[in-house]
Amino acid sequence: MEPPYINDRKARLIGIPLLSILLPIVMHKEVFTSGNTKDIFYWVSSCFMNTLLIWEGNRAIFIYLRKKFPHYRQTARRLIRQTIVGLTYTLVVSAFIDYFFCSQISNFDRINEVLIGFKISLIPTIIVTLMYESAFFFQSWKSHVQKTEALARENVQSQLDALKNQLDPHFLFNSLNTLASLIDDENSPAQNYLDKLSDVYRYVLVSREKNTVTLEEEMQFLDAYIYLNKIRFRENLQVETELLTDTNQLHVAPLSIQMLIENAIKHNVVSKEKPLKIRIVQEDGFLTVENNLQEKMTFEKSTKVGLQNIINRYRLLTEQQVEVLRNEWSFKVKLPLLEA
Repeated sequence: MEPPYINDRKARLIGIPLLSILLPIVMHKEVFTSGNTKDIFYWVSSCFMNTLLIWEGNRAIFIYLRKKFPHYRQTARRLIRQTIVGLTYTLVVSAFIDYFFCSQISNFDRINEVLIGFKISLIPTIIVTLMYESAFFFQSWKSHVQKTEALARENVQSQLDALKNQLDPHFLFNSLNTLASLIDDENSPAQNYLDKLSDVYRYVLVSREKNTVTLEEEMQFLDAYIYLNKIRFRENLQVETELLTDTNQLHVAPLSIQMLIENAIKHNVVSKEKPLKIRIVQEDGFLTVENNLQEKMTFEKSTKVGLQNIINRYRLLTEQQVEVLRNEWSFKVKLPLLEA
């Protein structure tokens, strides 16, 4: 993931020369009061080289570690590595510059001045680190607020659409209960079907208020949804699931997997001659939903609104992209698995 862009051109153009002049004046006033032009030149030149290399090097370290550890939960690991690498880099650069470059200065004590130079070099290191960390923090915070607001708007719109298109929940559940009382107790298939239908609708009502749900919850709902479709299509619909045992800490966007299965059934032939085979597999931080491709011969083209809705929702939840892969034989969608 690319870190947020930070416009630091002016800060670098002004900060590097400014520190290069101020640091030797503040830390080594005796050099400038001595009147030795050669010593002054070497001190300013060494400070400039020091500041330039330390600033640009620590900036590069910051950008690299931001890419490697982009998430908030990785902050501690990133800062530890950034501190170790940054200090090591600063020590090497300041030692090299001071030991070899400043040896031209009169009465230069190499060992002592190298240590002093390292301490002075910590100043631009700290300034660079604090500047980029602060800028990144505020940009990340701003981005998070914008995504939260966008996700809230998506949820409000979904609820408005649901109010327009769905029956009143209490009316529907009362109707289902009434229908259940009319079904003979010995008719267990009908009772089971009605129970699963109630489970599906209940989950839809509850999950629409959430941004994410656990993978375990989504798969329990999916079992009921697949059951309803298996009653309709029998063995013409084949669904295979391969999940790892520990799924409690992993989250997905609610109803996203169901929507992919619904799209597969909607746009492909499901028959005895051509059974529709769907695989749901957990792999490499993604949940993959794949079906064999046997598109229906119809004049109505897919609008792909459902798939685009899933892509838009995940764009607001994570930096990882939903991957859509299609070839001559299969259609595959990979949903990023989210951590709580």
